[in-house]
Amino acid sequence: MKRFRPYRVNQETRDRYADVHLPVQALIYPYFVVEGMGVKEEIGSMPGVFRYSIDLLTEDVGEALSLGIDKILLFGVVDNAVKDSSGSAGYAPDLLIVRAVRAVKAAFPQVTVITDVCLCEYTDHGHCGLLDPHHDVENDTTLPLLAEMAFRHAEAGADFVAPSSMMDGQIEAIKKRLAAAGLSTPVLAYSAKYASAFYGPFRDAAQSVPGFGDRKSYQMDFRTSGQGLEEIEADIAEGAAWVMVKPAMAYLDIIVRARSRFTETPLVVYQVSGEYSMLKAAAQAGYLDEERTFYESLIAIRRAGADYIITYYAKEYAKLWKE
Repeated sequence: MKRFRPYRVNQETRDRYADVHLPVQALIYPYFVVEGMGVKEEIGSMPGVFRYSIDLLTEDVGEALSLGIDKILLFGVVDNAVKDSSGSAGYAPDLLIVRAVRAVKAAFPQVTVITDVCLCEYTDHGHCGLLDPHHDVENDTTLPLLAEMAFRHAEAGADFVAPSSMMDGQIEAIKKRLAAAGLSTPVLAYSAKYASAFYGPFRDAAQSVPGFGDRKSYQMDFRTSGQGLEEIEADIAEGAAWVMVKPAMAYLDIIVRARSRFTETPLVVYQVSGEYSMLKAAAQAGYLDEERTFYESLIAIRRAGADYIITYYAKEYAKLWKE
């Protein structure tokens, strides 16, 4: 009889045999940025997560850095009055995220700043690209706009640009635009991004709910098993430096397969808003021990093969790590 219980007899023994570890430096904390001064507003559907104006953003980044979190992901949230059908507020010369990148890099040059590149936060229809007469997203005419947005972010000093629109050819288009400007900013590709119900709270946070329909014609069908790997392979071929699987907890099988197949490319996994809010709600209702549950969830994502995890629990985990 093979005996396994001696591996678990007490905490010291369990710690000794634990072979999955998640350092704080592997976490990426997402921020929602708004115009104004002195703004810190909690997002109703995401307790503990806030929208920040740039002045308070830099303060909070400093606090995160003191916890060991040195990687952040920025999303811009703009007023509906500046949104239009082409999302022009997303690639204007002095757009919100450009100013946010400059402020963070000036205050904390050691922080890795990743910027989301997508039109959904900036279009008046809430979709991720230009629309054709039938109200479907036009892939090829959207690409130059994504490329221009990425260029603005990179020019401002972003360490990574991260296109999330799921347009075919977006990595290649961005790489060409950056190269034409003499920039070598790496691209983090939202490669295997599924059309998921777990994005609901994010759309509230970013004020990017589609005005009609859904995003199933460009985000991936979660009933598929092989397309995600094909998407990752294509993005790597187009020049992506890092790739992503999103969401996380219901897609651990995809993470495992991606890690096994693409061993040389860093793999990022996004524990998305709905996953975070689901755990928060269960904990607030007294159904779960929040600290134990979010810790277990992050370790599971790491165990599946994630090199980096984007999570709204980054600060809580970092505090736990310090303790």
